[in-house]
Parts: sequence; structure tokens; C-alpha cells
Amino acid sequence: MVNNYWILSVIVVVVLAILIVAIELYVRKKYSWAKISKAEEVAKDIKDDAIREAESMKKEAILEAKEEVHRLRNDFEKETRERRSEVQRLERRNIQREEALEKKSEFFEKREDSFNVRDSALKEKEEKVEELYQNQRKELERLSNLSSEEAKQILLDEIRKDIKHDAAVMIKEVETRAKEEADKKAREIITCAIQRCAADHVAESTVYVVSLPNDEMKGRIIGREGRNIRALETLTGIDLIIDDTPEAVILSGFDPIRREVARIALEKLILDGRIHPARIEEMVEKAKKEVENDIKEEGEQATFETGIHGLHAEIIRLLGRLKYRTSYGQNVLKHSIEVSYLAGFMASELGMDPTLAKRAGLLHDIGKAVDHEVEGPHALIGSETAKKYHESSVIVNAIAAHHGDVEPQSLEAILVQAADAISAARPGARRETLEAYIKRLEKLEEISNSYEGVEKSYAIQAGREIRIMVKPESVDDAGSAEMARNIVKRIESELEYPGQIKINVIRETRAIEYAK
Repeated sequence: MVNNYWILSVIVVVVLAILIVAIELYVRKKYSWAKISKAEEVAKDIKDDAIREAESMKKEAILEAKEEVHRLRNDFEKETRERRSEVQRLERRNIQREEALEKKSEFFEKREDSFNVRDSALKEKEEKVEELYQNQRKELERLSNLSSEEAKQILLDEIRKDIKHDAAVMIKEVETRAKEEADKKAREIITCAIQRCAADHVAESTVYVVSLPNDEMKGRIIGREGRNIRALETLTGIDLIIDDTPEAVILSGFDPIRREVARIALEKLILDGRIHPARIEEMVEKAKKEVENDIKEEGEQATFETGIHGLHAEIIRLLGRLKYRTSYGQNVLKHSIEVSYLAGFMASELGMDPTLAKRAGLLHDIGKAVDHEVEGPHALIGSETAKKYHESSVIVNAIAAHHGDVEPQSLEAILVQAADAISAARPGARRETLEAYIKRLEKLEEISNSYEGVEKSYAIQAGREIRIMVKPESVDDAGSAEMARNIVKRIESELEYPGQIKINVIRETRAIEYAK
């Protein structure tokens, strides 16, 4: 019974549980169906809204597409019209070009026909001209008695003259350009060197006048039966001229050193008052020693002034001897010092070694110290002397080349040539005898007047310039330049002169008319 009770209780509980579950499921199902219905309604509303919006968007898209199609159609039609008009324009141009080409073709065909006619006519004329030329040639040969070869030769001669004229013109142009370029720099260098050097010039002659305290001294100098004057002349090698000149005795001789010895000895004898052969011999010996000392001092002073060191003692002595040597009245030692300065200044301006140029300039005339003892030009004598005392090859060549006896082998040699010419060409630096001066002027005018076409010539500025007047109808401008060059060559080969000579050829054409 009890078991049944528990079974029934369990069944009841189970049924109640099932019933509860069923009720809950029903409630939940009913709620879900309500939610579903509501969701369906919402979905339907959304669907309807979407359909309506899609329809609206579809309509708008269709409108926009229609508008775009319309716009594209308009653009296409517009572009089509433009292209059609361009094609029509090109077609018109092509038609016009074709018409123009047809016209040109017709014109050229006509021109070709006319050219053919002219060509045939020209050929006929050429044949006639050739025939006339041959006839004229034969007639000319008959009249002139010249063959064609002879006529060619005459023509070639004329051509040679023309070529020579053209060559002279070209030479003149080249010389002008070269002078314009070179003269400016050379002028600057030489002007600077001249401005920096202002050496003294000593004009000396072959005679020297010794003053006497009174005329009685003349008799004492002559001595009994002339023994004193003979002794003095024998010992010194100098002639004493005792004439009517009051209170003066003239010493005459070509050797300047001996003349200096005689002057010193005579002055010492006059001061001493005792004049006899033994005393004369003593004074002459003293004078020789004094002159030798003076020579040595002058040589050393020259090297000191120019800043040249390391010279051989004999070279220094020879430099001192140049004090008593003159060239056209110019003291050679002073001239050598000046040339040394000028060469050094020009070397400095050119960026060269001024010491080497100054050394060459100082020694360039060293041969004049011994040229009366050795045969040959003083330039070569000087170069041999320098070589003997171990001077460099540049110095030896500069000394030998400064008068053109040999070719210069260095720029220093050329500078020494230029400095030597500058020093010798200074106004008043040198002098020459009146006879030699007149002969030189006459020779200059003679050379100038020897050329064809020269009307007059004048040597001016002490022979440093020759002015030549030419006939304008006989000599042209190119011929004037050629004449000047030829005269320069002749003067350089035939004359000896200090410095340089300017050749000035003047050609003048005048047109003169008279108003009446």
C-alpha cells in the first residue's frame, strides 16, 4: 500500500511536471509567434521601404544616365562637326596645292623649253666666240710678233709683279701687327731700365793739357839740347807739344794709360822743380805704380757698384784699364757699368736672373782693354779672355755676340746687345770726328738716293734718322715699306755707326686745283 502510494505520488509529480512544462512551452510558443509576427511586420515595412527607395534610386539613375547620354551625344556631335569642318578645310587646301603644283609644273615646263632654246643658242654663240677667239689670237700673234708661249711669259711676269706687291702688303701688315704687339712691351721694359739708370758720360780725347806755373818751366821741361823732353817722351811713349800756348804743355798720344802716366809724372816734376833724366825716370816709375793702383781700385769700385763678386783678379785689373779707354769719346768703363745696370734692370722686368745679366753687361767690352795688344774684334778678344779666366759659357757667349760676331745663345746675350745699343745711343754719349760724321751723312743720303722713285733724302738728327721723299706716282704704299726695309739692310751691311738709324720713307699725294 505504501508502495502504491509512493508510485502514485511519483506519477502525480511527473504529470504535474509535464503539465508545467507543457504550459511553459505553450506560453513560450505563443510569445515567440508574437515576436515572429512583429518581426515579420517590421521586415515587411523594411522591405517596402527598401523597394520604395530602390524605385526612387532607379528613377534617379535612369534620369542621370539619360542626361549623361544626352551630354555625350552633344559632345560627340560637336566634335564630329569640328572634325568634318577640319577635313573640309584640309581638302580645300589640298585642292589649292594641287592647283598651284599644276601651275608650277606648267611654268617649269615652259621654262625648260625656253632654257633648251637658250642653251642651243648659247652653244652656237660659244662656237662663234671660239672661232672669233682663234682668229683674234692668230691676228694678235701676227701683229705682236709674239707666240702664245711668249705672251704667257709676259702674263706670268705681270702676275709675279702683282704677287710681289701682294707679298709686300702682307709683309707690311705682319710687321705692323708684330710691332704693335712687341713694341709696347719692349718700350715699357727699355723705358723702365733707362729711367732707373742715369749714368754719367765722360767725353775724352787723345790730348791732355798740363798747366804750368810760368813759361820759364817750358825751357826746363825741354832741358839742355832737349834731353829732358826726349827722356820723358821715350819713357812714356807720349809726345809733348810745347808751342806758343801760354803756361801750358800738350800731351798727345793714343794710349790713354801712357798719357795718364806722362801727365802724373809731368805734374810731379813741375811740383818738385828738379827736372833731369834721372829724376824723370824716377817720377815715371812712380806714376806707373800710381796708375796701376788706380786701375786696380777702379776695377774693384766697378764691381762694388754693380754688385758683381767672384771675378778673377786679372779681370778686375782689365776692368780698371777701361777707365782710360774711350769709344767715340765715351768712357768705356762708365759705359760698361751703365750696360750692366741696364741689362740687370731689363732682366728683372722679364723675370730672369739680374745678376747674370749684370755680370755679362759689365764684362761685355773687356776685350777693349787689350785689343791694341791682340789682333781681332774686341768682342771675340773679350770672350776669349773671359773663357781663359773661367767665366761661364753664358757670359762668354754674351760677350762674343754683343756686336753680332757670333749668334746669341741665351736671352742674357740679347739683353746685353740691347743695353749696349741703348747706352751708346744716348744723346751726347758718343762723339765722332767731323770728317767721319760728314762722310756718314753723305753715305746715308747716297744709299737713299740710289733707289728708283726717290725724289729727295735728308739725314737729320746727327745721322740718327734719314727722311726719304718718294714720288707718289712711282712708288706705292707697299713699295715704300719694301724700300725702307731694303735701305735698312744696305745701311747695316755697308756702314758702321753708334746706336741705331731710323729710316722714314714719306709718300705724299696732293690734289691741287684753282678756282677761277
